[in-house]
Amino acid sequence: MVSSKPKIRRRAAGGIAAVVVLASSLARAAEGDAPGAQRQSAPEPWLYHAPLAVAIAHEPLVIEARIEHPELVRSAVLVYRTGGGPYAQVPFRRLPAGDYVASIPAEQVVEPGLDYAIEIERPSGARVAAFSTPADPQHVQVREEGMDLVERALERKLEGRRSELTARGEYVSFGKSTAQVEGPGGVLEHQSVDDRYYRVEGAYAYRPLRAVSELSLRAGVIRGSAPVPVRELIPGQDEGERFDVGLNYAAPTVRFRLHDKWHIDGSLLASVTEVGFSAGTGAALHIGDPRGSKFSVGFETIQSLAAETSFGTRFFTELDIQAHRRLRVSPIIEVSDMPSAEHFGVRLIGEVGVDIGHGFSATARTGYQARDVTSGGVSGGGSVSYAF
Repeated sequence: MVSSKPKIRRRAAGGIAAVVVLASSLARAAEGDAPGAQRQSAPEPWLYHAPLAVAIAHEPLVIEARIEHPELVRSAVLVYRTGGGPYAQVPFRRLPAGDYVASIPAEQVVEPGLDYAIEIERPSGARVAAFSTPADPQHVQVREEGMDLVERALERKLEGRRSELTARGEYVSFGKSTAQVEGPGGVLEHQSVDDRYYRVEGAYAYRPLRAVSELSLRAGVIRGSAPVPVRELIPGQDEGERFDVGLNYAAPTVRFRLHDKWHIDGSLLASVTEVGFSAGTGAALHIGDPRGSKFSVGFETIQSLAAETSFGTRFFTELDIQAHRRLRVSPIIEVSDMPSAEHFGVRLIGEVGVDIGHGFSATARTGYQARDVTSGGVSGGGSVSYAF
């Protein structure tokens, strides 16, 4: 008499306890063998499978099996479900070595876990359970790595908005600064120069929120006048434009996560103007919540390669204070000889940022700066951002 229950045995296979299912017995039961029927001495297909209990989230889960007498099996199918949802299925494929594999896509391997079973289809077309059943499946616990947990927490804080577009502008005046000019007979003379510039910039940022926390690209223009050191006029430039300065730049930046409260930025700068090609670099260290209260310190520098002159270097510190869930206040101190000035000046800046909602935010800044103790000027600007 043939039992209708699956015959499950455990054998040692290469030192690993493997579940062995006598699939032909299931097939006979499914095909309605009468009680008392005589067993056939014909070979029967057997499926060997080491059950899985744990998987890593967001990585493909590969299920392996081995079938004896595969000529008696039309196909083998992996049926699975995630989080108690409906079952899906993936066919097993045979490897050159003879083993069979089926893979659950990485996007389906998520917490808290998944269930699976293996079925085979006999040449008659009948499908029978070969390992577990959809009604009583093998459960696999899915565990997330520490970085996955961090990413999910940060994504919730960002409300899923990983990308951000920003437009910003600023006008800066250092008042009047003193420059040296070449007078009659080559004698250097002092001349008072308007020391000011404006900057317009656009930026795009994407946040992977993992070891690489953020990727961004800024592009913009700077135009103004400054007390540049004595230099020859650029061809086509007249004496009245001697102190004109400018920059057309692009700056890719990568932010690395060193710890929950420690992040570091690295950036490259490049510019092409009528003066020639310029290149530079920058870095910044952020201590605290990257989207909240934090302290930042860093520098940025860029130099003209053709003229072998510097457009300038700036050093800065910034303290972001999250005064309210939607309000940020930031005092900033900057020391800079940008753009192309002969001496460094000091900038004292105050910035206020407001989270408007629905991904929109805006900032406004104002400040005072000077290169000489006898003269200084004000600055003002702002930005608008949309996160999506």
